[in-house]
Amino acid sequence: MKKKLGVLLAMSLLLVGVVACGNNTNGNGGNEANGGNTGGTGTENSAGAGNAAEPTKDSYKIAISQIVEHPSLDATRKGFLAALKDAGIVEGDNLELDYNNAQGDPTNNTTIAQKIAGEKYDLVLAIATPPAQAVAQQVKNSPILFAAVTDPVDAKLVDNLDHPGGNISGASDTNPEAITKLMDFIAANFKDVKSVGLVINQGEPNAVVMANHAEKALDAYGIKLVKASVTNTSEVKQAAESLVGRVDALYITLDNMVVEAVSTIIQVANENDIPFFSSDRDTVEKGAFATIGFKYYDHGYQVGQMAVDVLKNGKKVGDLKVTVPDKLDLIMNLKAAAELGIEVTDAMKDQITDQANNLIE
Repeated sequence: MKKKLGVLLAMSLLLVGVVACGNNTNGNGGNEANGGNTGGTGTENSAGAGNAAEPTKDSYKIAISQIVEHPSLDATRKGFLAALKDAGIVEGDNLELDYNNAQGDPTNNTTIAQKIAGEKYDLVLAIATPPAQAVAQQVKNSPILFAAVTDPVDAKLVDNLDHPGGNISGASDTNPEAITKLMDFIAANFKDVKSVGLVINQGEPNAVVMANHAEKALDAYGIKLVKASVTNTSEVKQAAESLVGRVDALYITLDNMVVEAVSTIIQVANENDIPFFSSDRDTVEKGAFATIGFKYYDHGYQVGQMAVDVLKNGKKVGDLKVTVPDKLDLIMNLKAAAELGIEVTDAMKDQITDQANNLIE
């Protein structure tokens, strides 16, 4: 009898040990991951800080650094997120997004980049040249994609567009052919234009690169490019006004500072009946007359597809070729033409390939 009781007691102790081990796996295992904290239940710990600090294979953490809010850059960001969503990466579901805006202040780019470098992200997106340069300099532990960058090589983001290498690649928002074609359009359809005024922030590399392309293209027709420099958005209207009477047309590049205050240039152009050309579709939709361009939403979507290749398909970002817009078309705003006193001919309209989308009324 005593022997049976001893056996039963031993079996009972063994069962208790098994149960205790099972509870430790579901409960205290999570507590160990949280520094041995014994507060709360095991379920709370495994679903809380543990997963937040260490995302599962199917969850992602992305940081975005954008220089300023304006239609083109905002459309780029929206297109990027749309491409992710179409691939099943959705903010608030399996995507944690850290969006940062420098509000047009160059010093903020470095601060944002340093903050991003201090954390671990599955991917970093930089929208526009200055934040891309700051992120490239600071962030070494995450793959980086850039968008809305005019000349990635000149900006020293990559050495080779076909084989970027390192932890960075992306998409340029400028095809030099677009600038040349726009200057060709001006020369062919505005015979009285002998000079074109350009409001420009000389401190923005992409604006300088594009201005040089435009100047070279105009020079082939004997047309002079007259520059009016600005150092902040509050100077844009005054700079535009300084060009009145000195030039026959106005033009702006993808100059973030200038585009942010473009409504003031539109006002000056309308009041003085000066044809106004831009480098982006969004400014044409806002009131410029024409551009050779593309949709920035599509540009962002293209970069988003690159992100999917990195996040879901396991590709190395440095192996991805830097892309440029390839769907160029003449984009024209008929309402703006009326405001600017421009007579739009059938010959002008015939140069638009996709009139349903790119002839704005």
